[in-house]
Amino acid sequence: MIEFLQYQFMQNAIIAAILVSIACGIVGTYVVIKRIVFISGGISHAAFGGIGLGYLVGINPIITAIPFSLLSAVGIGAISKKIKVSEDTAIGILWSVGMALGIIFINLSPGYAPDLFSYLFGSILTVPASDLVIMLILDLIIIITVFLFNREFLAISFDEEFSEVVGIPAESLYILLLCLVALSVVVLIKVVGVILVIALLTIPAAISKQFTHKIKKLMILSILTGILLTVFGLWLSYLFDLASGATIVLVLGGAFIISSLLKNSS
Repeated sequence: MIEFLQYQFMQNAIIAAILVSIACGIVGTYVVIKRIVFISGGISHAAFGGIGLGYLVGINPIITAIPFSLLSAVGIGAISKKIKVSEDTAIGILWSVGMALGIIFINLSPGYAPDLFSYLFGSILTVPASDLVIMLILDLIIIITVFLFNREFLAISFDEEFSEVVGIPAESLYILLLCLVALSVVVLIKVVGVILVIALLTIPAAISKQFTHKIKKLMILSILTGILLTVFGLWLSYLFDLASGATIVLVLGGAFIISSLLKNSS
C-alpha cells in the first residue's frame, strides 16, 4: 500500500477520488431521494457533445463539457416542465442528440482523438493537476449552492407540488438541482467516464440511505462511503492491473449488495 502512494499519478488519483466523492455524496443524496437517477445518465451522455467540441476546437474537453452539461440539464428541466413532455422522453432526446453531436465533432476534428476512451470509460490514473483544480472549483460551487438552498432542495425533493403551494419556486429550484447534477457529472467524467457516471452518483447514497434517513448524516455518510470504496477500487485496479473506472464501479456494486444483505439480515 505504501508503494501505491509513492507515485504522483496515484496521489492525483486519490485526490480526484476525494473530490468526486464530495460531489457524489452531496448531489447523489438528492438524486436518490427524488428518484432522478437516469437524469444523471442523460446529462452525462449529452455532455459527450461538449467533449467532442473540446477535441474540435483544441481545448481541454472537460472545460467544454461544463456548458454542454448545464445546457442539457436546463433542457431536460425546461422540456419536461414547459412543453409538458415526460421526463424520460426529454432525457432520451437530449441523450441521443448530445452523443450524436459529440461523434460529429470528433469526426470533424483533425487527426486522431487522443484519450477518447478515458472520457467514455474513465481513467482516474491519468487525471492531471489542471483537472483537479477544475474539479475543486466545481465542488466548491456545489457546496455553496447546497448550503444556500438546502431547505428548498429538501422541500422539492420530498413534495414538489406542496412546495409550489407554499410559495417556493419549485420549477426554478428543480432546474438548479439538475444543474448541480450536471456539474457533478463533469467532475465524474474523467474518473469513471460517461458510460459509468450513474454508478458513482447513486450507489454511495443508496448504500448510505439504508442506514440513515437524516439528510445531513446521509450526505456525510455518502461522502465517506464514496471515498472509501473509490480508493479501494483504485487500489484493486493497481494491484491486478485492471481498468480503474470499471473496477471502482464493481466495488461499489459489490458493496451495495453486501450492505443490502447485512441490512436485511439484521
